[in-house]
Amino acid sequence: MSKVLILDQSKSMRNTLRERLEFEGFSIETVEDDDRAAKLCEKITFDAIIADSRSKVPDTDTPFIIVSADNDLNSAVDALRRGASDFLTKPIDMNRLLDTLRKTVDGTPAAAAAAPSRTRKHSSAAGAEPIIGSSEAIERVRTLIDKVAASDARVLITGENGTGKELVARWLHLKSRRCQAPFVEVNCAAIPSELIESELFGHERGAFTSAIKQRKGKFEQADGGTLFMDEIGDMSPSAQAKVLRALQERRISRVGSDKDIDVNVRVIAATNKNLREEIERGNFREDLYHRIGVIVIKVPPLRERAEDIPLLIDHFTSLVCQEYGIPVKEFSPEAVEALKGMRWSGNIRELRNVVERLIVLGGDIITTDDVIACC
Repeated sequence: MSKVLILDQSKSMRNTLRERLEFEGFSIETVEDDDRAAKLCEKITFDAIIADSRSKVPDTDTPFIIVSADNDLNSAVDALRRGASDFLTKPIDMNRLLDTLRKTVDGTPAAAAAAPSRTRKHSSAAGAEPIIGSSEAIERVRTLIDKVAASDARVLITGENGTGKELVARWLHLKSRRCQAPFVEVNCAAIPSELIESELFGHERGAFTSAIKQRKGKFEQADGGTLFMDEIGDMSPSAQAKVLRALQERRISRVGSDKDIDVNVRVIAATNKNLREEIERGNFREDLYHRIGVIVIKVPPLRERAEDIPLLIDHFTSLVCQEYGIPVKEFSPEAVEALKGMRWSGNIRELRNVVERLIVLGGDIITTDDVIACC
């Protein structure tokens, strides 16, 4: 069971987070001040810390998430520069917090005993879910993964939001000879342009105002393994130029340093945009496109593989019922057909949410009436 420390001055916030996270299977400790947090971290090895922005996170190697009542961009930038895994504003989006928390603790000693060091934490591809489906479209994706994974060829994964691009990246890593090395992911769209260089390449102490200690970037963290650059089409032009140099020369330099560092990284990129159109608009570098797109894997939208929906429903039903600790519910054949007929603009991610909603609100057998009411 993963151990999480909640550091917040608000008793109601501590209790709310404790109640929800314990329900989700985490072991929780709560403190209200910095000194108690530091002392507790000396006694207990936590897998993650959730801290209010007004608090001082204990100076350990424990990953941390910052929550704040302040929605100011500068606060978010400062938190991420200090090494936060994520920055969330209050009232907290619990789904996002849980998603970030699970990604943060995935692979730590409490979550996987096979993690001998902190660097190993990033090899979270080991927990990848299976690629569900038997349609011709998804079989083509599986075939490409099997053919490409063993090489070090750079791969560009394209597809709409929610189609499972990250899952494809994880399986490319798992089936590669780098599978025992780190799998590090970075969402290029979620990082402010002024922070992207530090996030990717790291920084030296004193490189900027809030750089209180040296920090390795994602390229160094992924050395020997795989770097997954999600939503690369949203990266700023200046960041594109620096990534191109890193790919060409296989070396990077931290912000505030003139020393080059050799890195051995396989880059897998993903985007929901048409990069050729972005090139024509002047938003994406053509030379970078050719560097990252040696192999292109297109993940089909769910509407083009509707025959896989019954299998996906079964899969998500088992997962959700297991998470909630309830008997597995059934979907009537008519309910399944109704779900197959939907457009699914949010793709697999949307289907998963709908299945969870139906399980929570429906009876032991999910009917067409339940589908109509919930969708």
